[in-house]
Parts: sequence; C-alpha cells; structure tokens
Amino acid sequence: MVTRLAQRVALLIDTQNMYHSAKHIHNTRLAFSKLVDLIAADRPIIRAIAYVAKSKTGEEQSFFEALHGAGIELKIKDVQEFAGGQKKADWDVGMAVDAIKLGEKVDVIVLITGDGDFVPLVEYLHGHGVIVEVAAFAESTNAQLKAVADRFIDISTEGRECLMGSKSPRSETSKPPVNTEAEQDENKPKGGKRGPTRRVRVSY
Repeated sequence: MVTRLAQRVALLIDTQNMYHSAKHIHNTRLAFSKLVDLIAADRPIIRAIAYVAKSKTGEEQSFFEALHGAGIELKIKDVQEFAGGQKKADWDVGMAVDAIKLGEKVDVIVLITGDGDFVPLVEYLHGHGVIVEVAAFAESTNAQLKAVADRFIDISTEGRECLMGSKSPRSETSKPPVNTEAEQDENKPKGGKRGPTRRVRVSY
C-alpha cells in the first residue's frame, strides 16, 4: 500500500468555478499556487493543470503568466461569443478526459471544483482504483460531489490562507478569468507555510 506522502498526485483546476466562487462567497481572489501546495501537502505532484478561457482582448495574459510561473500548466480555450451576447468556455469534458488519462499514472486525482457534473467522473475513477479528492468552497459545492469524494477540502475553512486577504508571495490576479454568464449563475453561493513541492512532468 502506498503511504500518503508517497502518493503521486495530479491536480485539475476548474479555474472559472474557483475564481467566481471566491468572488461571490468571500469577495476576494484565490492564490492558486498556494492552494496547489496546500492540497498536495508535500506529496509529489505529477501534473497541476489549470483550465482557463481566453477572451479576444487577451486581458488575462498576466494572470496566465503568473500561473505558469508558479509551475501550473495551462490549458487554454478561446471564449465562444453568441449573437445574444452570451459567452461560453466550458472545460468539463476536457478536464474529465485528462482525469481519466492521468488516473492510469497517479494514485490521487484532485478535482479543484464544486461542479456536480463531475460526480460520474469520480465514480468512474473509483471503479479503476484511483483516490479522488475534491477541493472547493463548501458553500458552492454540490452536495453529492462532496459525498462521493474520498476527501473534501473546504477552502473556506482549511484553505483560508489561500485567499488573497492573507499574505501571498505571488500576484496571480492581475486580470481574472473571463466572466461568462453561465459561470456567474453556477458559482453563486448555494444556501502553516509549506516547503517547496516536488513537481514531475509525465506526458501522455
């Protein structure tokens, strides 16, 4: 049996979900690099991926560069704009595909999202012997997602040091992710310093 500190971990960040949840619940922003290190808890990180959306203006570039500089890999999708003014940048399928692929190479998948659409993915990974942890804000996390996860990390309590109100060594929030209407609705509330983490790249 693999000990906890030897667990190989992959972290998949639903950046839009987390950004807007932090804004609506705590009226602040999230230090993603600190959150990654907190969740990894000195376990080896095989991949840390943030799924982001890019607008036509490219105003998020400094935010993307800060994430990349913190050792977080980016997967970028252009925002789709529709005639009615609605915007869409959905990464659910991409995150799920990556989680399934990475599940063959790691011991733990950490889904940093509160989206209940990932419940079937968690159940699939469990069926293939993968431990699944979920990190998000309890106030905006789907109840079933919390229930099926092997561990739920409530950022509102366990991760308060990752909110921008606390001291942060990096500025990752020069420009936030694109704010789509769907994400605004989805992410509204629903009723110790660590050492450097080892980062190893595995291609697939």
